[in-house]
Amino acid sequence: MNTRLTRTLASVTFALAVLCGLAFIGTGVTHMLDDGAVCVQTGFWRNAPLADNLPLGKGVDASSSAARLCQDSPSAGQRAADLGGELPWLLFGSLALLLFSRLLKAVLLQGPFTDAASQRLSVLGWFVAVGTPLTGLAVGWSQSWLVGSMAPAVGSGPTVSGPQVLVLAGLAAVIMGKIMREGVRMREDLEGTI
Repeated sequence: MNTRLTRTLASVTFALAVLCGLAFIGTGVTHMLDDGAVCVQTGFWRNAPLADNLPLGKGVDASSSAARLCQDSPSAGQRAADLGGELPWLLFGSLALLLFSRLLKAVLLQGPFTDAASQRLSVLGWFVAVGTPLTGLAVGWSQSWLVGSMAPAVGSGPTVSGPQVLVLAGLAAVIMGKIMREGVRMREDLEGTI
């Protein structure tokens, strides 16, 4: 096993987790202090002319060619909902990278086929498998609420957005963690009988 490569990968992964965390905090603070317009994409009228009688909120500009709504002077709720399109994925990425970094550190300290490594792989897998749809639901809900606050007739129920294929990767990591844990137990049993 190449420990130098694993150590470097663990350090880079931890640094990326910290950077994502800082981006999460920085984006949240700067966006809440910004006084500019808030815009959201919607597929409600994509490829169709914008109807003149579409009930838009006060100060909302609509572009049918871009399927985009923009609020010139957004409320605090609208600004917070706009953050819901960015912040959940930054937080998810930061935590997933942190868990992966902890897995790599366990591999460095104890080896790859240990109980600690298998447990951390399972925790990472469950986090990705459960966190991906929850994060996608948070993003979809905040975006649909934002659309509904700008054009009440356009608003729809929450959707799940983002790369949902990560659920499969998370479940694969959970299964590999279970297989590794059984392998560790079998090795311990074998060592106990010899």
